[in-house]
Amino acid sequence: MNRPEPARTDAPEPANAGAPAGAPAEEKRRRPRLASAPTPYLRLLTVTQFAFNTGFYAVLPYLATHLGSGLGMAGWLVGLVLGLRTFSQQGLFVVGGALTDRYGPRPVVLAGCALRITGFGWLAFAGSTATVIAAVLFIGFAAALFSPAVESEAAREAVRHERDTGAPRAHVLALFSAAGQAGAFIGPLLGSLLLLLGGGFRAACLAGAVVFVGVLAGHARLMPRADPVRKRERERDWNRERGADRAQTPGTVTRAAQRGRSSWRVVFTNRPFLLLCLAYSGYLVSYNQLYLSLPVEVERATGSGAALGWLFALSSLLVVVAQVPLTRFSAHRIAPRTALVTGLAVVAAGFAAVPLTPAGPGGLLPGAVLVVLLTLGQMLLVPAARGLVPDLVEDRQLGLATGALSSVSGIAVLAGSAATGALLDAPAPVRWAVLAAVPLAGAALAFTLPVGRGGKEQRTRAVAG
Repeated sequence: MNRPEPARTDAPEPANAGAPAGAPAEEKRRRPRLASAPTPYLRLLTVTQFAFNTGFYAVLPYLATHLGSGLGMAGWLVGLVLGLRTFSQQGLFVVGGALTDRYGPRPVVLAGCALRITGFGWLAFAGSTATVIAAVLFIGFAAALFSPAVESEAAREAVRHERDTGAPRAHVLALFSAAGQAGAFIGPLLGSLLLLLGGGFRAACLAGAVVFVGVLAGHARLMPRADPVRKRERERDWNRERGADRAQTPGTVTRAAQRGRSSWRVVFTNRPFLLLCLAYSGYLVSYNQLYLSLPVEVERATGSGAALGWLFALSSLLVVVAQVPLTRFSAHRIAPRTALVTGLAVVAAGFAAVPLTPAGPGGLLPGAVLVVLLTLGQMLLVPAARGLVPDLVEDRQLGLATGALSSVSGIAVLAGSAATGALLDAPAPVRWAVLAAVPLAGAALAFTLPVGRGGKEQRTRAVAG
């Protein structure tokens, strides 16, 4: 998709330019729209996030049941397959981010879509352990390519939109998050409908593949091939770093390799950014308890896990309904760092409330309180954390940093899940107190970050400090 050219300033004035009524009316009509409406590219990225999660969640909730009941895999093997999917996705986000910085978002997004289509199609017919693992790795790595490219572009465009219109970047990123959660809400319903109609897990996989065929076609047609501004910036950086390479590196080391090592070194020695990664890890470790500790709580309270789906639906519905109004309120009143700290504190309150909340109707009240508070905290902190990334790293490293944020957090989730899983047999007050301490530690780390109102000058000071 070619971006519309800016209006010419040297064009001759229309004949009625001096009319007192026409021009002010036209200016009055345009100004509100320019101040608030996302650009066509931002709308494409937002719709992309919705479609991506719709196709993904049409399959994921039913994968464990298919592996266990459908293919007869042992429980430990089901867990291994699911763990491999998580690692091939979250753990490799940094690879997708680095490729986005090197080649631009378009080829990375298209490659991710093609891999996801292949993975879902393969999984639909996979019958052996080896083929299932291969298909799952394709599915996970597809997201490791696709998501960092789309998320870094959304962050970059949100900053540009903020600079051009004054609309807070967190508002744009909240729309992006809400679209993703809407997809996470619609996807399981689509999968359930296909299962109820007798199509089975294979039909859900093929439906997910069809969704990604549409995403691939849409991006091949609409995603910009090149951004002239970013192209000039890359050429400028190339020329500057080429001079440094000639002076500092042996002839056997290519400039591209030197530049890549330099980007990784700059990002992973950036103290404020690493603190953000650790704080965000506290959130993701906590969020993972929806799949680990919450099912145990629901089983304990009701004797069955049947109500778990309703709690997941409650979480997604809260985000769809409240994400944009809440972010609009917070973006104009509190700084990103404050939103991040507050969100982590609210998540901690959700865990602390479980042993203190009396079992209400059906015994689900403690679990529902946890879901509501964790989701409210998520709605505050996720747009704030993503909005802080462009303030802490250089623009040409934004894809790598976006991927690193998820990869570092994914590694923390792997370690944190093993540790918190060991707490499942501990007394409930001890378990929930330890779980509450994780986001509180993240809030303490987040409090040391720059305030994060945006702007290159502040970002430069943060990185330098």
